[in-house]
Amino acid sequence: MAHTLGLTQPNSTDPHKISFTAKEIDVKEWKGDILVVGVTEKDLTKDESSKFQNPILNKLDAYLSGLLVQVSSEEDFVGKPGQSIVLRLPGLGSKRIGLIGLGQSVSSPVAFHSLGEAVATVSKASQSSSVAVVLASPESVSDESKLSSASAIASGIVLGLFEDSRYKSESKKPSLKSVDIIGFGTGTELEKKLKYAEDVSYGVIFGRELTNSPANVLTPAVLAEEAAKLASTYSDVFTANILNEEQCKELKMGSYLAVAAASANPPHFIHLVYKPSSGSVKTKLALVGKGLTFDSGGYNIKTGPGCLIELMKFDMGGSAAVLGAAKAIGEIKPPGVEVHFIVAACENMISGTGMRPGDVITASNGKTIEVNNTDAEGRLTLADALVYACNQGVDKIVDLATLTGACVIALGPSMAGIYTPSDELAKEVIAASEKSGEKLWRMPLEESYWEMMKSGVADMVNTGGRGGGSITAALFLKQFVSEKVQWMHIDMAGPVWNEKKKSGTGFGVATLVEWVQNNSSS
Repeated sequence: MAHTLGLTQPNSTDPHKISFTAKEIDVKEWKGDILVVGVTEKDLTKDESSKFQNPILNKLDAYLSGLLVQVSSEEDFVGKPGQSIVLRLPGLGSKRIGLIGLGQSVSSPVAFHSLGEAVATVSKASQSSSVAVVLASPESVSDESKLSSASAIASGIVLGLFEDSRYKSESKKPSLKSVDIIGFGTGTELEKKLKYAEDVSYGVIFGRELTNSPANVLTPAVLAEEAAKLASTYSDVFTANILNEEQCKELKMGSYLAVAAASANPPHFIHLVYKPSSGSVKTKLALVGKGLTFDSGGYNIKTGPGCLIELMKFDMGGSAAVLGAAKAIGEIKPPGVEVHFIVAACENMISGTGMRPGDVITASNGKTIEVNNTDAEGRLTLADALVYACNQGVDKIVDLATLTGACVIALGPSMAGIYTPSDELAKEVIAASEKSGEKLWRMPLEESYWEMMKSGVADMVNTGGRGGGSITAALFLKQFVSEKVQWMHIDMAGPVWNEKKKSGTGFGVATLVEWVQNNSSS
């Protein structure tokens, strides 16, 4: 990434690679730095002689002369989520044994992902390079869910190890190099699933890095450079077309260009196309991401407590999800599906050339918009991006945007709202999110609320009243989508950012990749 202000140059970092292997061996025989055992509260039940009833824990405890029972009692380890204990074992095959609490049971991808994250935490603390993961009750995982459970553990480990140190003067690389996943089966199918989990996870990491990059580094031009690099890396299946301001004018993208008009950094319209290198295409999809690399609010400037102007680098979180998905899809190469990745990248700034409240602008489909709030700019950029996507002849479109604070008020920080007139598309994307573990909630597209969006001088205004703000935003976007195309809008303003970790989450990447995969012929 280039820099434009403050002499800040990010340290170049390659993604930390881990070797995952599925094994079926006796846990006592495993040799390495730390053997991690996931335990439920039930697994810790003891018999009348104070020994574990669970066969694996009992076997390990006997091997350790009762040390596991003793330490779990002394440290009040009862297997609750978030609990862990680690024992150093000099002279044995495994240098350490760790117990990680799973709660009452473990069955969902989210739970196994959390186990993976806990394994990453334990491995970092012990500076381990080789780790094995096993469940105390492996029989609790059904045969049909072993693949998804093992891949969720792998994903949790990769993402749990990630720390974005590109902008720190000192950084420490993780020492973990290999992970053996024991008790989930072996074979080609499982190996493929683990590779898929890695590919998706590195896509999520790329999304996190884009979201975390400050606006003085990640300008619209640099975001376009990153997209072009992706296409170059996967040139066997990707092509890139980056449109400049003049080309966008020729396409009559007045809505998008009005937002970009105030910034010294010119807009860049990103269009990547994924086409399988062989075979016919049965479905054409478009993923459209909001790409505001910084949002000051414009003349309706963001002010006051809670306005989050200092975090407005994450207003390109939708584009981060789209490009993170592109990276993963470049690795996975799903057959039978063509995917268009579209981002109208720009900044929303303030200057004498910027759009003003009350201006009337014209989108590329000819519809006119009275700007009653310059801080409702994301939908103005998406309007032209959605028209462009429809013109590519796609069957389905999913757009992602950090669009409204109203959606955060409605659903909180960990859940995205989805809007679509298509029940079929809603089922598809929700099914993908259930596999990825990302939380979505379908919201109503209440057509009667469109009354709030009517203008006296133009076809529409760009914001309605305070009530139902996320719904009216979605209704606005709907005006720019062809009725022949299935469309969904995902408002991800809440889950784009993890306040506790002060980091972007890469939200959306995993669901998008799963959805594309489900639409492929694989």
